[in-house]
Amino acid sequence: GEWGCRASVKGNIKTCENKKPGIPRYLPTCLLCVCLTGSVYCEEVSPDMTTVPALPKETAYLYARFNKIQKIGNKDFADILTLKRIDLTGNIISEIEDGAFSKLSLLEELSLAENRLVKLPMLPAKLTTFNANFNRLKTKGVKANAFKLSKLSNLYLSDNQLEAVPHIPENVRTLHLQNNNISDVSVDTFCRSNDTYYLRPRLTEIRLDGNPVVLSKNPDTFTCLNVLPVGQYRR
Repeated sequence: GEWGCRASVKGNIKTCENKKPGIPRYLPTCLLCVCLTGSVYCEEVSPDMTTVPALPKETAYLYARFNKIQKIGNKDFADILTLKRIDLTGNIISEIEDGAFSKLSLLEELSLAENRLVKLPMLPAKLTTFNANFNRLKTKGVKANAFKLSKLSNLYLSDNQLEAVPHIPENVRTLHLQNNNISDVSVDTFCRSNDTYYLRPRLTEIRLDGNPVVLSKNPDTFTCLNVLPVGQYRR
């Protein structure tokens, strides 16, 4: 495998020699990080962590925030099918191979906030919360069906460079799109122009503030919703 365990330390903390590039060979993942049963915490690791660390097979929760990880490859999580949450906030990730997360059938929460992404990879089917705030995403980097996920409830895409509201599935409850370059919305953005009886009660929080859009130009945009966008807008 990618690592070989030499001995155990205290309790269920493991010492394993890490064989992945980007992490010093003799500074194993579970000495650089804190490994508890099912959870790995690798935050602000010194020396700099530039790749995803090798993980114990049973890892369910990975917190690798505020490091210098640059890229996520298809092999980084391929063998860790138990993952339920991945938090990679505050790295310098500019590229994620399209299949990097696709095999993670149990993954429910994924945070890629505060990185350098210009496009999104394929997202796993059971995702409930996705956070890509503070990246460099443009509309052309987000596929039309990127968020066509039946369990997605919370979608955070603020502080990017999106020019349009992406397709938002029925099940989303919280949508943050503030501080992008969205200049236009219409009745079909959230509702249906061909169905005046259509209602969308699940969407209970929308933020579009900090965009050049003038909401008053299209007063029918939000007629199917129970709420209006929160925040201050241009008139």
